[in-house]
Amino acid sequence: MAEPLRLPRRAARKVVGHVLETAYDRETKLLALTIVDRESILRALDEPPNGLTELRGVLLREHEWRVREGLV
Repeated sequence: MAEPLRLPRRAARKVVGHVLETAYDRETKLLALTIVDRESILRALDEPPNGLTELRGVLLREHEWRVREGLV
């Protein structure tokens, strides 16, 4: 299995910010995230601020499921 992409926290936040900002600006109702996007968001949310704890939990459970199923 390939080593997951490692981004410094600042870079992860920049990636996450761009993805989410663009979606927000376009009034996106449903956002498909790549595995790299999800991993970047998880890294950026290591210590999630109030309101983003649930998002991190959902992404983490999905990531763990993908790992168990051999999809990552």
